[in-house]
Amino acid sequence: MILNFLKPYTKEFSYNLKLAYPVIIGMIGHTLVGFVDNAMVGQLGTSELAAISLGNSFVFLAMSFGIGFSTAITPLIAESDALKDNNKTKSILSNGIIICSILGFILTVLVLISKPIIYYMGQPEIVVTLAYPYITLVAISLFPLIIFQSFKQFSDGLSFTKIAMISTVIANIINVVLNYILIYGKFGFPRLELVGAGIGTLISRFIMVLIIIYLIKSNPKINQYIDKLFNLKYSSKIINKIVNLGYPSALQMMFEVGFFISGIWVCGIIGVNHQAANQIALNLSSLTFMVALGLSVAATIRIGNQKGLCDYINLKRIAISIFLITILIEIIFAMVFIIFSDLLPWLYLDNNESFDVLETVSIASKLLIIVALFQIFDGIQIVAQGALRGIQDVKIPSVICFLSYVVFGVPIMIYLGLYTDLKATGVWIGFLIGLLIASILLSIRFFNKCNLKIKK
Repeated sequence: MILNFLKPYTKEFSYNLKLAYPVIIGMIGHTLVGFVDNAMVGQLGTSELAAISLGNSFVFLAMSFGIGFSTAITPLIAESDALKDNNKTKSILSNGIIICSILGFILTVLVLISKPIIYYMGQPEIVVTLAYPYITLVAISLFPLIIFQSFKQFSDGLSFTKIAMISTVIANIINVVLNYILIYGKFGFPRLELVGAGIGTLISRFIMVLIIIYLIKSNPKINQYIDKLFNLKYSSKIINKIVNLGYPSALQMMFEVGFFISGIWVCGIIGVNHQAANQIALNLSSLTFMVALGLSVAATIRIGNQKGLCDYINLKRIAISIFLITILIEIIFAMVFIIFSDLLPWLYLDNNESFDVLETVSIASKLLIIVALFQIFDGIQIVAQGALRGIQDVKIPSVICFLSYVVFGVPIMIYLGLYTDLKATGVWIGFLIGLLIASILLSIRFFNKCNLKIKK
């Protein structure tokens, strides 16, 4: 009986995963690069690992805003694609590329200008010294990354999610090879350590843009949209649509990323080993988060298609199916984190029995128990964001994200992390509470909007 009840939803699993898996592979590949980077840098020492964590956290806020802004392109493309409006699709793409290029340049400049702030963040001196030159290189890499995102969101919106996957995987392989050579000074190259990791990231992101443009132009089904792209007249109507969807989406992502960055900074104040342990937990949870992120993209695409067709009954059914498969997958991940909580931290650190290494492993193992429960709510909230983006509802969700992460989550993590004996564990309790609130409120918002449309 239960199976019959679930059948309208479970029958969508295969197509949802078909859309999602290229995004998942691409994002997992991107996260694995972070994993490999951290593992490579971790062999240098805990201070170096904490430095790359701090450096990335400084840039991630700007990066999240740019990536979040670019997500406005996907639902607009999905809607125009459902209506077979090719001219509108071309206009959305051309205007989206220009806006993202300008935004990428502005974000790069802002990060470079604000870089000296790192000296006033209460972080260990050795960590700041190591992180400073790394930030410069990663900041410059924001420009090609945001341009890449405009093409990615376009191809995703047309349901060609494999294009971004292939581009990302190839670029990530190049990144790993360059990092190995430059971090450790292999094949006659100088040993550059963290600077080497930054150079590898910068080069690979420029290559990633070239690859995705080549793949789009090589695909006869979507080449029509990019052919003579910039000969089109720019549309103030389309620009306004992208901006109105883009900036609340950017704020949503920035609030969420800022939430986790706050945790990195708090752990940095607590101590180097706590910061290194936090980075291990973040990196492992990010790996599984990419599965939910892929399903979130699938939700945006499919719900955007149904919105274009004004079929809100099927829209709701498809959304439920994506929520359901997300919860099932995240429960499996939660079990993995619980079972292997004592083993996983060793993937990041040199296998020795020094005090710093043993303390970092001990802290990280405790954090992974919280990460297990954290996974479920993190998956729900990101899929809910994707679903709301699909119906082009982004302003109120951005307020929900602000309340959940900034108003509730951050104060809790600061208090528990700095003023109780919980320390890094307290930070992750703050993460958990913030995501719990967001997952509930965003889900309620989406299904209420659906029900109102169905009643009409």
